Amino acid sequence: MAANNICHSLAKGPYMPHIKKTFILLLTIAFLLSAVVYVSDFSFETTTFTQTWLTKVMNWTHYKVINSTLVGHTEKDLLFSLLPNQQIQRRATPVAQTTDIPIYHHVAHPSNYHFILDEPDKCSQWDPFLVFMVPVAPHQVEARKAIRSTWGNESSVQGKAVLTLFLVGLTGGPEAQQKLEEESRQHRDLVQSNFVDSYFNLTIKTMVIMDWLATRCPRAAYAMKIDSDMYIGLENLMSLLLAPNTPRQNYITGYMMWNRPVIRNKNSKWYVSEELYPEPKYPTYLLGMGYVFSNDLSGKIVEASKKVKPFNIEDAYVGACLKQLGIAPSSPPDPSQFRAYLGQYKREGFLRVITTILGSPQQLIDIWKDLKKPT
Repeated sequence: MAANNICHSLAKGPYMPHIKKTFILLLTIAFLLSAVVYVSDFSFETTTFTQTWLTKVMNWTHYKVINSTLVGHTEKDLLFSLLPNQQIQRRATPVAQTTDIPIYHHVAHPSNYHFILDEPDKCSQWDPFLVFMVPVAPHQVEARKAIRSTWGNESSVQGKAVLTLFLVGLTGGPEAQQKLEEESRQHRDLVQSNFVDSYFNLTIKTMVIMDWLATRCPRAAYAMKIDSDMYIGLENLMSLLLAPNTPRQNYITGYMMWNRPVIRNKNSKWYVSEELYPEPKYPTYLLGMGYVFSNDLSGKIVEASKKVKPFNIEDAYVGACLKQLGIAPSSPPDPSQFRAYLGQYKREGFLRVITTILGSPQQLIDIWKDLKKPT
């Protein structure tokens, strides 16, 4: 009872205002100290936080895009699904900024990447005269099936051994990777490297192809980079390569591209900044849908790429590497054999060409079956 009386007296007495003021003052000091600590910690960790957040967002973007990006040609109407500020690797270094979005200088030289799936002994087993290297997205299973059942199934043309391999980048997830590895075990024709598989990274993909040819298949006489939606007239191609006037060194031919202007429109999927490529026009190059070359060039192009800053137009980049080497692409003896589109299918037209673009894997299968029918 005495204790209760004392508390009641304190509450009613002159000490109460002082207790309230002290309590409020302590709360204010505690709040200010917390704010100072929070701001200090945030300022100290801002750079790391921003870097980590940006890396996670970019990586998420990369892997989400893999399953929706088509690998194709610089002159075809494809969805350019990555912005030009893509970071290709964590070690990529930013270059000067020309828009509100930073542009990153990606590293295309193949020494920056390694093979996840490989067929290092394939060429020593087959000793091919000609190697087809097909850049294809991991999810494009139907395209690979169509090629395996048509021109990619041929192992000999006019008595010369030929070999077809597919090159892919990262799949974007463990389930897709497992399926790709199962496909690799079944067919033994897949090569995979650890770059992000996207339209923007076709330059990296092409340079990895060149590196594989130079290091795994140096004895092959010729190689061809050929896209996955292409028809190839194998007999016509082999006749070209076996012709007595076809060079065995420093030779590359296909659909010629002369005096092509560099696209500076930032809304274009073919946009290249002046920082990446300062000249107003590209050197002469071969359209990326399919070009054939003497295999000595693969290693030379890889070496030249050490001195040529990479940009995202892969076929023009190969042209820039050739210019660095002092090697000019050769116009084919019959330029009409390298065609972009033939239009509506006519048997006689396809019998004359070396390459042309098709609309679907099923179209390749249908055309191949018709062409193989006896006349």
